[in-house]
Amino acid sequence: MSAPTNPLHWCVGLVGYGEVGRILAEDLRAQGVRIVACDLKLGGPLEAPLREHAARHGVTLAASHTELAAQADLIVSAVTASQTVAVAEACASALRPGSFFLDFNSASPGAKIRAAGLIDGAGGRYVEGAVMTSVPPYRIRVPLRLGGGNAALLLPALDALGFSAKLASERLGVASATKMCRSVMIKGLEAMVIESFTAARAYGVEDAVVASLYETFPDIDWEQQASYFFQRVIEHGRRRAEEMREVAQTVREAGLEPWCAAGTAERQAWMADQADAGVFGDRADQSFARSPDWRTEADRILASARPDGKV
Repeated sequence: MSAPTNPLHWCVGLVGYGEVGRILAEDLRAQGVRIVACDLKLGGPLEAPLREHAARHGVTLAASHTELAAQADLIVSAVTASQTVAVAEACASALRPGSFFLDFNSASPGAKIRAAGLIDGAGGRYVEGAVMTSVPPYRIRVPLRLGGGNAALLLPALDALGFSAKLASERLGVASATKMCRSVMIKGLEAMVIESFTAARAYGVEDAVVASLYETFPDIDWEQQASYFFQRVIEHGRRRAEEMREVAQTVREAGLEPWCAAGTAERQAWMADQADAGVFGDRADQSFARSPDWRTEADRILASARPDGKV
Protein backbone atom coordinates (compact mmCIF):
# COMPACT_ATOMS: atom_id res chain seq x y z
CA MET A 1 0.00 0.00 0.00
CA SER A 2 1.44 3.37 -1.01
CA ALA A 3 1.74 6.26 1.43
CA PRO A 4 -0.96 8.98 1.46
CA THR A 5 -0.12 11.96 -0.73
CA ASN A 6 -0.44 14.41 2.16
CA PRO A 7 2.44 13.86 4.64
CA LEU A 8 0.18 14.97 7.49
CA HIS A 9 -1.74 11.75 6.86
CA TRP A 10 1.37 9.60 7.07
CA CYS A 11 2.19 7.25 9.90
CA VAL A 12 5.53 8.34 11.35
CA GLY A 13 7.53 5.74 13.24
CA LEU A 14 9.96 6.93 15.89
CA VAL A 15 12.72 4.48 16.75
CA GLY A 16 14.05 5.85 20.01
CA TYR A 17 11.62 7.48 22.41
CA GLY A 18 14.13 9.47 24.43
CA GLU A 19 14.34 13.24 24.63
CA VAL A 20 14.48 13.77 20.86
CA GLY A 21 11.82 11.18 20.07
CA ARG A 22 9.38 12.60 22.60
CA ILE A 23 9.87 16.16 21.34
CA LEU A 24 9.20 15.07 17.76
CA ALA A 25 6.18 13.08 18.90
CA GLU A 26 4.71 16.10 20.69
CA ASP A 27 5.17 18.44 17.74
CA LEU A 28 3.91 15.97 15.16
CA ARG A 29 0.91 14.92 17.25
CA ALA A 30 0.01 18.61 17.64
CA GLN A 31 -0.58 18.54 13.87
CA GLY A 32 -2.63 15.36 14.07
CA VAL A 33 0.07 13.10 12.62
CA ARG A 34 -0.25 9.43 13.59
CA ILE A 35 2.80 8.32 15.59
CA VAL A 36 4.06 4.87 16.50
CA ALA A 37 7.21 4.58 18.61
CA CYS A 38 9.49 1.94 20.05
CA ASP A 39 12.39 2.05 22.47
CA LEU A 40 14.70 -0.46 24.11
CA LYS A 41 13.52 0.77 27.52
CA LEU A 42 10.04 -0.61 26.91
CA GLY A 43 9.61 -3.76 28.94
CA GLY A 44 12.33 -2.69 31.38
CA PRO A 45 12.44 -0.86 34.71
CA LEU A 46 12.58 2.59 33.03
CA GLU A 47 9.52 2.18 30.82
CA ALA A 48 6.94 3.96 33.02
CA PRO A 49 7.75 7.56 31.92
CA LEU A 50 7.66 6.48 28.26
CA ARG A 51 4.25 4.88 28.62
CA GLU A 52 2.91 7.87 30.52
CA HIS A 53 4.14 10.26 27.83
CA ALA A 54 2.75 8.10 25.03
CA ALA A 55 -0.67 7.89 26.69
CA ARG A 56 -0.76 11.65 27.27
CA HIS A 57 0.05 12.49 23.64
CA GLY A 58 -1.77 9.71 21.84
CA VAL A 59 1.34 7.85 20.67
CA THR A 60 1.09 4.14 19.89
CA LEU A 61 3.94 2.08 21.33
CA ALA A 62 5.25 -0.83 19.27
CA ALA A 63 6.80 -3.90 20.84
CA SER A 64 9.53 -4.23 18.19
CA HIS A 65 11.28 -2.52 15.31
CA THR A 66 9.55 -4.80 12.82
CA GLU A 67 6.10 -4.00 14.22
CA LEU A 68 6.88 -0.30 13.84
CA ALA A 69 8.39 -0.61 10.36
CA ALA A 70 5.38 -2.52 9.05
CA GLN A 71 3.15 0.49 9.79
CA ALA A 72 5.30 3.53 9.04
CA ASP A 73 5.44 5.65 5.90
CA LEU A 74 8.38 7.53 7.44
CA ILE A 75 10.73 6.07 10.05
CA VAL A 76 12.89 8.46 12.08
CA SER A 77 15.80 6.71 13.78
CA ALA A 78 16.89 8.71 16.83
CA VAL A 79 18.95 6.33 18.94
CA THR A 80 22.47 6.27 20.34
CA ALA A 81 25.22 6.33 17.74
CA SER A 82 26.31 2.76 18.35
CA GLN A 83 22.84 1.47 17.40
CA THR A 84 22.65 3.22 14.02
CA VAL A 85 23.35 0.20 11.82
CA ALA A 86 21.57 -2.26 14.13
CA VAL A 87 18.33 -0.26 13.95
CA ALA A 88 18.50 -0.07 10.16
CA GLU A 89 19.02 -3.83 10.01
CA ALA A 90 16.13 -4.50 12.39
CA CYS A 91 13.72 -2.29 10.44
CA ALA A 92 14.79 -3.47 7.00
CA SER A 93 13.07 -6.85 7.24
CA ALA A 94 9.61 -5.30 7.63
CA LEU A 95 9.81 -2.04 5.64
CA ARG A 96 6.82 -1.00 3.60
CA PRO A 97 7.93 -0.67 -0.06
CA GLY A 98 8.98 2.91 -0.80
CA SER A 99 8.82 4.05 2.81
CA PHE A 100 11.37 6.63 3.93
CA PHE A 101 13.97 6.03 6.63
CA LEU A 102 15.37 9.27 8.08
CA ASP A 103 18.55 8.60 10.06
CA PHE A 104 18.86 11.28 12.76
CA ASN A 105 21.76 9.58 14.52
CA SER A 106 25.12 11.16 15.23
CA ALA A 107 27.11 8.46 13.47
CA SER A 108 30.16 8.43 11.22
CA PRO A 109 29.78 8.66 7.43
CA GLY A 110 30.81 5.01 7.20
CA ALA A 111 28.02 3.93 9.56
CA LYS A 112 25.46 5.97 7.61
CA ILE A 113 26.57 4.37 4.34
CA ARG A 114 26.22 0.88 5.84
CA ALA A 115 22.76 1.71 7.17
CA ALA A 116 21.73 3.09 3.78
CA GLY A 117 22.73 -0.14 2.08
CA LEU A 118 20.46 -2.13 4.39
CA ILE A 119 17.42 0.12 3.94
CA ASP A 120 17.73 0.68 0.19
CA GLY A 121 18.46 -3.00 -0.34
CA ALA A 122 15.15 -3.85 1.36
CA GLY A 123 13.12 -1.54 -0.88
CA GLY A 124 13.05 1.46 1.41
CA ARG A 125 14.38 4.96 0.80
CA TYR A 126 17.20 5.93 3.13
CA VAL A 127 17.87 9.61 3.89
CA GLU A 128 20.88 10.72 5.87
CA GLY A 129 20.08 13.33 8.49
CA ALA A 130 22.51 15.48 10.45
CA VAL A 131 21.07 17.45 13.38
CA MET A 132 23.26 20.51 13.60
CA THR A 133 22.59 21.75 17.13
CA SER A 134 20.79 20.87 20.36
CA VAL A 135 17.17 19.84 19.71
CA PRO A 136 15.27 21.20 22.77
CA PRO A 137 15.49 24.95 22.03
CA TYR A 138 14.35 24.46 18.42
CA ARG A 139 12.23 21.34 18.80
CA ILE A 140 11.07 20.03 15.41
CA ARG A 141 12.54 23.13 13.75
CA VAL A 142 16.10 22.17 14.72
CA PRO A 143 18.45 22.79 11.75
CA LEU A 144 18.70 19.54 9.82
CA ARG A 145 20.97 18.70 6.88
CA LEU A 146 19.89 15.94 4.53
CA GLY A 147 22.03 13.69 2.36
CA GLY A 148 21.73 10.89 -0.15
CA GLY A 149 19.90 10.21 -3.38
CA ASN A 150 16.46 10.17 -1.69
CA ALA A 151 16.93 13.41 0.26
CA ALA A 152 15.40 15.71 -2.36
CA LEU A 153 12.34 13.43 -2.55
CA LEU A 154 11.75 13.62 1.19
CA LEU A 155 12.46 17.34 1.63
CA PRO A 156 8.97 18.67 0.65
CA ALA A 157 7.30 16.18 3.00
CA LEU A 158 9.54 17.23 5.89
CA ASP A 159 8.67 20.86 5.21
CA ALA A 160 4.98 19.97 5.37
CA LEU A 161 5.53 18.16 8.67
CA GLY A 162 7.22 21.21 10.19
CA PHE A 163 10.89 20.24 10.04
CA SER A 164 13.59 22.78 9.12
CA ALA A 165 15.63 20.73 6.66
CA LYS A 166 18.09 21.63 3.90
CA LEU A 167 19.70 19.47 1.27
CA ALA A 168 23.41 19.05 2.00
CA SER A 169 24.44 16.67 -0.77
CA GLU A 170 23.19 13.79 -2.88
CA ARG A 171 26.34 11.97 -1.81
CA LEU A 172 25.98 9.97 1.38
CA GLY A 173 28.33 10.92 4.20
CA VAL A 174 28.64 14.64 3.49
CA ALA A 175 25.94 15.72 5.94
CA SER A 176 27.28 13.45 8.67
CA ALA A 177 30.88 14.56 8.10
CA THR A 178 29.71 18.16 8.62
CA LYS A 179 28.01 17.19 11.87
CA MET A 180 30.93 15.09 13.11
CA CYS A 181 33.58 17.73 12.41
CA ARG A 182 31.43 20.34 14.16
CA SER A 183 31.15 18.05 17.18
CA VAL A 184 34.93 17.94 17.58
CA MET A 185 34.57 21.61 18.51
CA ILE A 186 31.21 21.74 20.31
CA LYS A 187 31.41 18.58 22.40
CA GLY A 188 35.13 19.22 22.90
CA LEU A 189 34.36 22.67 24.28
CA GLU A 190 31.89 21.14 26.71
CA ALA A 191 34.53 18.72 27.98
CA MET A 192 37.20 21.41 28.21
CA VAL A 193 34.96 23.81 30.14
CA ILE A 194 33.97 21.11 32.63
CA GLU A 195 37.57 20.04 33.15
CA SER A 196 39.00 23.56 33.27
CA PHE A 197 36.34 25.09 35.50
CA THR A 198 36.21 22.17 37.94
CA ALA A 199 39.99 22.14 38.33
CA ALA A 200 39.97 25.93 38.73
CA ARG A 201 37.33 25.59 41.44
CA ALA A 202 39.53 23.07 43.26
CA TYR A 203 42.42 25.56 43.31
CA GLY A 204 40.19 28.52 44.18
CA VAL A 205 41.07 30.39 40.97
CA GLU A 206 37.75 30.00 39.11
CA ASP A 207 36.87 33.70 39.21
CA ALA A 208 40.25 34.67 37.73
CA VAL A 209 39.97 32.01 35.01
CA VAL A 210 36.44 33.08 34.05
CA ALA A 211 37.44 36.77 34.05
CA SER A 212 40.35 36.00 31.74
CA LEU A 213 38.04 34.13 29.33
CA TYR A 214 35.68 37.11 29.26
CA GLU A 215 38.61 39.33 28.30
CA THR A 216 39.71 36.99 25.51
CA PHE A 217 36.25 36.07 24.21
CA PRO A 218 33.95 38.92 25.34
CA ASP A 219 31.01 37.80 23.16
CA ILE A 220 30.53 34.58 25.14
CA ASP A 221 28.67 34.63 28.47
CA TRP A 222 30.99 32.14 30.12
CA GLU A 223 29.00 31.83 33.34
CA GLN A 224 25.78 30.99 31.54
CA GLN A 225 27.50 28.81 28.95
CA ALA A 226 29.35 26.82 31.60
CA SER A 227 26.17 26.13 33.53
CA TYR A 228 24.47 24.96 30.34
CA PHE A 229 27.40 22.72 29.43
CA PHE A 230 27.48 21.12 32.88
CA GLN A 231 23.75 20.39 32.83
CA ARG A 232 23.65 18.92 29.33
CA VAL A 233 26.66 16.66 29.88
CA ILE A 234 25.44 15.50 33.30
CA GLU A 235 22.09 14.53 31.79
CA HIS A 236 23.24 13.26 28.38
CA GLY A 237 26.91 12.37 28.82
CA ARG A 238 26.42 8.73 27.88
CA ARG A 239 24.85 9.60 24.55
CA ARG A 240 27.44 12.30 23.92
CA ALA A 241 30.28 9.87 24.65
CA GLU A 242 28.90 7.44 22.06
CA GLU A 243 28.62 10.26 19.54
CA MET A 244 32.21 11.31 20.21
CA ARG A 245 33.43 7.77 19.60
CA GLU A 246 31.75 8.04 16.19
CA VAL A 247 33.41 11.43 15.75
CA ALA A 248 36.77 9.84 16.56
CA GLN A 249 36.09 7.19 13.92
CA THR A 250 35.22 9.93 11.42
CA VAL A 251 38.54 11.67 12.13
CA ARG A 252 40.33 8.34 11.89
CA GLU A 253 38.74 7.65 8.49
CA ALA A 254 40.19 10.99 7.34
CA GLY A 255 43.69 9.69 8.16
CA LEU A 256 44.20 11.58 11.44
CA GLU A 257 44.69 10.30 14.95
CA PRO A 258 41.62 11.55 16.92
CA TRP A 259 43.36 12.64 20.12
CA CYS A 260 40.91 15.47 20.87
CA ALA A 261 37.76 13.54 19.96
CA ALA A 262 38.85 10.46 21.89
CA GLY A 263 39.68 12.52 24.98
CA THR A 264 36.31 14.26 24.78
CA ALA A 265 34.55 10.90 24.64
CA GLU A 266 36.36 9.82 27.81
CA ARG A 267 35.42 12.98 29.71
CA GLN A 268 31.77 12.75 28.59
CA ALA A 269 31.60 9.09 29.61
CA TRP A 270 33.24 9.89 32.95
CA MET A 271 30.57 12.53 33.64
CA ALA A 272 27.88 9.98 32.81
CA ASP A 273 29.49 7.57 35.27
CA GLN A 274 29.36 10.25 37.98
CA ALA A 275 25.69 10.90 37.24
CA ASP A 276 24.87 7.19 37.37
CA ALA A 277 26.66 6.97 40.72
CA GLY A 278 24.38 9.69 42.14
CA VAL A 279 27.01 12.41 42.44
CA PHE A 280 24.57 15.00 41.06
CA GLY A 281 21.50 13.68 42.87
CA ASP A 282 18.73 11.21 42.16
CA ARG A 283 17.69 11.14 38.50
CA ALA A 284 14.07 10.65 39.61
CA ASP A 285 14.20 13.98 41.43
CA GLN A 286 13.05 16.95 39.32
CA SER A 287 15.90 19.02 40.77
CA PHE A 288 18.50 16.60 39.36
CA ALA A 289 21.33 18.56 37.72
CA ARG A 290 19.34 21.75 37.52
CA SER A 291 21.57 24.25 39.30
CA PRO A 292 21.78 27.65 37.54
CA ASP A 293 25.38 27.91 38.77
CA TRP A 294 28.00 25.51 37.43
CA ARG A 295 29.90 25.83 40.71
CA THR A 296 27.31 23.68 42.47
CA GLU A 297 27.96 20.77 40.12
CA ALA A 298 31.74 21.30 40.17
CA ASP A 299 31.65 21.14 43.98
CA ARG A 300 29.73 17.86 43.78
CA ILE A 301 32.39 16.44 41.47
CA LEU A 302 35.17 17.57 43.76
CA ALA A 303 33.44 16.27 46.89
CA SER A 304 33.15 12.87 45.25
CA ALA A 305 36.68 12.87 43.83
CA ARG A 306 38.40 14.29 46.91
CA PRO A 307 36.25 13.88 50.01
CA ASP A 308 38.87 15.72 52.08
CA GLY A 309 38.37 18.80 49.91
CA LYS A 310 42.13 19.24 49.51
CA VAL A 311 44.06 19.82 46.28
